[in-house]
Amino acid sequence: MGNVNMAAYGLQKQHAAYIQACGEDYTAARILSQEKGVYRIISEAGEQSAAVSGRFMHDAKSASDFPVVGDFVVIDSGSPPDRAVIHDVLPRKSVFIRKAAGTGCTEQAIAANIDTVFICMSMNSDFNLRRLERYLSVAWDSGASPVIVFTKSDLCSDPGQFLRSAEPIAVGTDMIAVSSMEPDGCKKLMSYIQDGMTAALVGSSGVGKSTLINRLLGENRLDTNELRRVGKGRHTTTRRELFLLKQGGMIIDTPGMRELGLWSVGHGFDQSFSDIEALAAMCRFHNCSHTNEPHCAVRAAVESGALPAERLQSYLKLKSESMYAGDPEGYLAAKKQKFRNIAKINKRNQKDRER
Repeated sequence: MGNVNMAAYGLQKQHAAYIQACGEDYTAARILSQEKGVYRIISEAGEQSAAVSGRFMHDAKSASDFPVVGDFVVIDSGSPPDRAVIHDVLPRKSVFIRKAAGTGCTEQAIAANIDTVFICMSMNSDFNLRRLERYLSVAWDSGASPVIVFTKSDLCSDPGQFLRSAEPIAVGTDMIAVSSMEPDGCKKLMSYIQDGMTAALVGSSGVGKSTLINRLLGENRLDTNELRRVGKGRHTTTRRELFLLKQGGMIIDTPGMRELGLWSVGHGFDQSFSDIEALAAMCRFHNCSHTNEPHCAVRAAVESGALPAERLQSYLKLKSESMYAGDPEGYLAAKKQKFRNIAKINKRNQKDRER
């Protein structure tokens, strides 16, 4: 396989200019898949296996500096097909990052250079609005545009109820319902995937991501499993992988995420909870915690029924989680100071009552 048209894989003029500045001994490639430090890449010469150079490994400052699926990278020209060497990662226009699974405080990049993030939620008992809020926060923060995809509409008697329930939290986000069992069930997704553009499917295990990709590819390239009696599909995808579609554009498949921890999201969190942020601007205190301060517009909205209490609880929880991930020491110090201040107020109130 040779003379690959890298423009079809999303390579743009600015990427070519970056490679040209590196010198004639280098060329551009894109990461198609990764598994335990071994990458599969595509360049003008075709597909190759690859690994990062020793210098790259030494200079990397964090886990997210390493290449991920969707990244454009710099490799040697004329690299052998069995092992190319990755020297650098080209600047990313977007990257989907979460807190790595487990108790540690490290980040994990999932996919890069994405135009659209399809957040897949199945229309069954596994549907969870709080989980959707997490995905929206991370997706908005990635730099890509999120689209909520409600899957398995053929198994639901009233798909509209799921769309209606998600409307209050899907501010500025498109929502579509699809059934991969229908021949044209995935046509709605194609309107978001144009030539040279990349979309990624994210979501919990068993929501039907692999089945959707098989429909988009027009062939059964990915293994799928039937729905279990409890209404949950089995996990089948084991690695992140990029596929070129015959009709143009690319799609990235990702393994189901058992947990999606926030990694210091900023703009994405504000966008996902823009309704609460708008209310917060009307609070008396600019640093209102929306817990016990007087004249809190957010709590007033909850008391009036305009804002669901569960959404406020989710907002406070995710904001706290994001602040901790971004600066654990600063967060814990601020939390300790907050409790000190509360103790002082309680002590002062107690003295006032005793007088």
